[in-house]
Amino acid sequence: MSKVDNNRNESVNLLRRDVRFLATILGKVLVHQGGKELLNTVEKIREMSKSLRSDYKVELFMQIKDEVSALGHTPLRRQVIRAFAIYFQLVNIAEQNHRVRRKRDYERSAGENFQPGSLESVVAELKERNTSVEDVKSILQECSLELVMTAHPTEATRRAVLDIHHRIANEMMQLDNPNLTYREREQLKDKMLSEVMTLWQTDELRSRKPTVIDEVKNGLYYFDETLFDVLPELYKELERCLNKYYEGYDWHVPSFLRFGSWIGGDRDGNPSVTADVTWETLLMHRKVVLKKYIDELQHIKDNLSFSTSIIDITGELQSSIEQDREHIKLAQNDIWWNDSEPYRIKIGYMIEKVKNITANKQSNVYYQQPSELIEDLKIVDRSLRYHFADYTADEYIMKLIRQVELFGFHMSTLDIRQHSKEHELALEEMLNKIGLVEHYSQLTENEKIALLEQLLSNPRPITSRYISYSESTQECLEVFRTVQRAKQEFGEQCVTSYLISMAQGVSDILEVAVLAKEVGLSPDHDAGNKLQAVPLFETIEDLHAAPAIINKLFSIPIYRSYLGKMNNVHEIMLGYSDSNKDGGAITANWELRIALNEITKTAEKFGVKIKFFHGRGGALGRGGMPLNRSIMNQPPHTIAGGIKITEQGEVLSSRYSMKGIAYRSLEQASHAMIKSSFLSKNPGNDIEDDAWKDIMSGISKAAQNKYQDLIFREKDFVTFFKESTPLSEISELNIGSRPSKRKNSDKFEDLRAIPWVFSWTQSRYLLPAWYAAGTGLQSYYQDDENRMQELQHMYEKWPFFRSLIDNLQMALAKADLHIAEEYSGLIRDNNIQQKIFAYIEAEYKLTSDLILKITDQNEILDNVPVIQESIRLRNPYVDPLSYLQVQLLTELRSKREEGEEATSLLRQVLLTINGIASGLRNTG
Repeated sequence: MSKVDNNRNESVNLLRRDVRFLATILGKVLVHQGGKELLNTVEKIREMSKSLRSDYKVELFMQIKDEVSALGHTPLRRQVIRAFAIYFQLVNIAEQNHRVRRKRDYERSAGENFQPGSLESVVAELKERNTSVEDVKSILQECSLELVMTAHPTEATRRAVLDIHHRIANEMMQLDNPNLTYREREQLKDKMLSEVMTLWQTDELRSRKPTVIDEVKNGLYYFDETLFDVLPELYKELERCLNKYYEGYDWHVPSFLRFGSWIGGDRDGNPSVTADVTWETLLMHRKVVLKKYIDELQHIKDNLSFSTSIIDITGELQSSIEQDREHIKLAQNDIWWNDSEPYRIKIGYMIEKVKNITANKQSNVYYQQPSELIEDLKIVDRSLRYHFADYTADEYIMKLIRQVELFGFHMSTLDIRQHSKEHELALEEMLNKIGLVEHYSQLTENEKIALLEQLLSNPRPITSRYISYSESTQECLEVFRTVQRAKQEFGEQCVTSYLISMAQGVSDILEVAVLAKEVGLSPDHDAGNKLQAVPLFETIEDLHAAPAIINKLFSIPIYRSYLGKMNNVHEIMLGYSDSNKDGGAITANWELRIALNEITKTAEKFGVKIKFFHGRGGALGRGGMPLNRSIMNQPPHTIAGGIKITEQGEVLSSRYSMKGIAYRSLEQASHAMIKSSFLSKNPGNDIEDDAWKDIMSGISKAAQNKYQDLIFREKDFVTFFKESTPLSEISELNIGSRPSKRKNSDKFEDLRAIPWVFSWTQSRYLLPAWYAAGTGLQSYYQDDENRMQELQHMYEKWPFFRSLIDNLQMALAKADLHIAEEYSGLIRDNNIQQKIFAYIEAEYKLTSDLILKITDQNEILDNVPVIQESIRLRNPYVDPLSYLQVQLLTELRSKREEGEEATSLLRQVLLTINGIASGLRNTG
C-alpha cells in the first residue's frame, strides 16, 4: 500500500473515530433522557436500515415499515425522530472539523510543497509560465469576485442550535491536542456531553417566522465570527506568496475579493422589506463594523507599548498627536497617562474618532471617510517602521488597514432588488399625475423607450413632494431616496446595484434609471453618486432575449454616456433557479452558457465589460456547486468585468461558520479567480469546438422537450408533485421571512424555486437536478458506439461537459427511487401515481446507465470516492426519517381533511424535514 493510501486511510479512520465518539455521547444522552427503550429502538431501526442498504430484501423492507408504524402516536416516535436528526447534526460537525484537520495535516507534512488549489500554487504557476510582474499586477487589478449573501431562507437550523454546534466543534478540535492531560481530556468529554444534552433539550423548530431584521443579524454573524478576520489573512498570504516568487517589489494586492448582501434589500415578493427596514439594515451593518474597529484598535493599543525613552518616533506621528490633543476632548478615563508611550496616546484618539462617527455628528473630530482612518493607520505604520518595528506593523497595522479597505464604514455592499412590474406601476401613476401620459403601461415597448430616453435627458423632475401618491408608489420612491441618503451617510459603496427581477425589455432597465435620476442618483448629477440598474434574466425565454435587449440598451446615447461614467462596466444577473425550473438541468446550464457568450460578444461591440452576477442556490437543482468550480466553469473571456455569486441556504453555515473552512473555501475561490483571469488574458486553443456545441445544442433541445412534457404538459403532474412531496408542510417550517410564492396563487409558475427544489429533495427524488438528462443524451447517442466515444471524449476534454455530467452524478447518487416510491403512495389517485412514477423511474434508469457509459465507471460517483462513501454512510440513517415522514404526512393530511387539530403531528413532520435536510445537507 502506498504512503498516499496509508494517509488517506488514516484520515478516514480519524473521521470515523470522531463520528463514533459523538454517536456514543448521543447514546448516553438518549438513555439519560428516554431510557434504554429509546436507545434500543433507535439502534434496532438503524441496524435494519443498514442491512437493507447492503442487501435489499422485500421482507426486511416491510419489517422496517412495520417497526416505524409500531411507534404509533407514542411520545417515543418524536424522540426517535429527534435522535436521528441530532445524529446528523453531530456527523456534520465531525465532517467539518475533519476538513480543517486535513488541511492542517497537509500543511504540516507538505514542507516546502504547497496544496493544490492554494494561493501559493497559483502564484507558482504564474511564475512557471513566465508571467511578468506587470502582467501579474494587471491580472490582480482586473480580478473582481463578490460573494453575496442573499435574503432567501438562510438556514433550516435555528441560530441557537448553530451556536451549540459551534461550541461542540471547538471542543472537538481541542481533543486533537496531544498535550492534553488525562484530566483535561475527561473534562472536555464532560463538557461535550453537557452540550449534546443541551442540544437534545433545545427546540430545533422556530416558534415564528424570522423577521427580515432577524435575517440581517444571521448574515452579520458570519462577518463578526469569521469573515472580518479570515479575509485579511487571505490577502496577507497572497502577498507573502508574491513576495516569495516575485522578489523586490512592494506588493499590496487590490481588494479583489469582497462580500455583499441582499438581506434587508431584497424586496421582490417580500412586503416586509420596506425602505425603513433597508435603512435599519444599513445602520446595523455600520454598528457591527465600527465595533470591530474599536475592538481592533483597543487590542493594538494594549500591545503597542513602545516607549520614547528607548525609541524615536517620526515627527509626522508626533505632529498628528498634537493636532488630536488640540481638537479632541477625551473623558478622563480614556486619556493615556504615560506621555512616553505615544502609540497608545494616538490610538486612544483614533478610538474616540471612530466612536464619534455615530455619537457626535456636530463635532468635526470624527472620521468622515474610511480613507481618513486608513491615513491615521499609515502614520502609525510609517513610524513603527522608522524604528524598525516592522513585524509589529505587519502583524497589527497592515491587517487593520486591509480590514478598513474591505469593509469601510458599511461592512458589506447591500444590493436592492425589486420586481420590474413595481417600477412600471409607480411610473404610470407619476406620469399620470403630472399629465404627461395617462396610461404608461399600455404603451408599446418602443414608445416606452422613447419616453424614458426623453425623461433621462431632461433635468426636470417628474415627482414632487407636494403630490400625493398611492402607498406602493410612495414606497417605491422612498427606496431610492433611502439609497441616496445612505450613500451620503455610509459611503458610496454601501449600495451600488439595483436588481430588476423579471427584466424582459429595455424599458424595465430605463425605468429604474429614471427613478434613480429623480432622487439624484444619476451619474450626471454627481460622479460619486451612482446606482446601476441591473437586469436579472431568469427564464429560458429571458435568456434568449437578453443579447438583443443589451444591444438595444447600449445603443441609446444617454445610457451609453451613463456607462462611460461607470468605467464602461455593466452588471447583469443570470438566474440559475428559475431557468432550471423552467427548462430542466441540462437546458438551463446550456442556455446560461450561451447567454454568457452572446451577451459578452454584444457588449464588446460597445467597448463595455460585463460583470456577470450568477444567481446560484445551494442545491444542485439551483446551480449549487463548490465556489472554485463555479468560477472555473465560466468561459474565461466572460469574466473581464468581474464575477458576483450568491451564497445562500445552508451554504453559509457550511462554508463560513468555522474560520479554517472559510479560509480554505475562499482560498480555492481566489485561486480559481486568479487562474481564470490569467486564462482570459492568455487564451489557448479553443477546445469548445463547433461540433461539440452542435451536439450540446441538440441534447439540450431534446432534454427541454422531455422536461416540459412532464412539468408543463402532463395534466396530472402538479397533483403528483403536491401530493407526493411535503410542499405545503415546508411552507409551515419557519425558515424565512419571504412567502414561498410570488403571488397568493396556487399556479406552478408562481411557486418559488426554493420550495420547488426543497420538496423534491425531501422526497428523495431530486428531480429538478437530473430529470430529462437521459433523454437528452440518448437523443445524440442513439445506441451508436462511435457517438458514445465522442461523448466520452467531450467528458474528458471539455470542462463544461465534465462539470455537467459530474453534477448529474451527484444528483443521481443522492436520489433514491425506492424511498421516493413510498412518497408516491401519498397520492390519492392510483392511476396518477403509477403513470407519473413510471415516467420518472424510466428516466432515472436511462440517465444512470448513460452517465456510467460516458464516465466509464461501474457505479455512480466512482470518480469521487470520498463523497460516494459519505452518501453511502448517511443513507441508512436518513432512510428511517423518510419512512417516518411518509407515515406522518399520511396521518397529518387525513386529520386535516377531517377538520381536526394536528399540532403535534405537524411538529413531528417538521422535525423530519429538518433531520432529512441535515442528513442530505441540502435545503435547496
